[in-house]
Amino acid sequence: MSARISRWLADRWVTGVALLVLGYLLLPIAVVAALSFNRPSNRLSYDFDEFTLDNWRNPCATSDMCDAVVRSVQIGFVATVAATVLGTLMAFALVRHRFRGRSATNVLIFLPMATPELVMGTSLLALFVSAGVPQGFWTIVVAHVMFCVSFVVVTVKARLTGMDTRLEEAAMDLYASEWQTFRRITLPLVLPGIVAAALLAFSLSFDDFIVTNFNAGTTVTFPMYVWGAAQRGIPPQVNVIGTAMFVIALLLVLASTLGGRRTKRAS
Repeated sequence: MSARISRWLADRWVTGVALLVLGYLLLPIAVVAALSFNRPSNRLSYDFDEFTLDNWRNPCATSDMCDAVVRSVQIGFVATVAATVLGTLMAFALVRHRFRGRSATNVLIFLPMATPELVMGTSLLALFVSAGVPQGFWTIVVAHVMFCVSFVVVTVKARLTGMDTRLEEAAMDLYASEWQTFRRITLPLVLPGIVAAALLAFSLSFDDFIVTNFNAGTTVTFPMYVWGAAQRGIPPQVNVIGTAMFVIALLLVLASTLGGRRTKRAS
């Protein structure tokens, strides 16, 4: 009996450790979700005092917070579109073409990822001030695009590197034009990587604080609102927004996974 238990534990200890690590990572999210149903005794209290649905019924009880959320979504959307387009084109150039300076470009792509946000934020602030550009919505967008492009390039590049180019060659052997090959073969194969890169870029843009704080001027995003509200008491609706963003991201991942499985079954 003990030998059977030892064998069972030996076969499943890796799974057990993985579940413990996953639970550790999800614990703060579970706390935020629980606090979204809490009616605190006062604004400075973070203890669970009383269960309520009022926070979900009226998530915009604080109008300034909802304005900050909308502004963060707008900035994230614009920055994601720009970074995804630029990063995808750069990834295709780095993987599919040979040109002078290609190795140096590969190295430089990682610099925004490795550079501390404090350094990047102050550098961009100095650039905007010296150029006479007023800080606001568009300076935040430019700053977010700069560090999101690197993550897009790395993600799309990994997808392109693992793609079988013989499929494209076979399509062109069957008299498909370059545009038809790209539209019907290349793009569908690369699209999961592009979507993953876009979701990553949006999440990085939405929750960025340090770079945004240096280049925002009078513009207030959601992370900046939370930081400012922490000094006088964070409203419980902040937990509602955080939980809703996590649920939306989880649903997108599940939809992408189910769509990929259906595609594999159909093929």
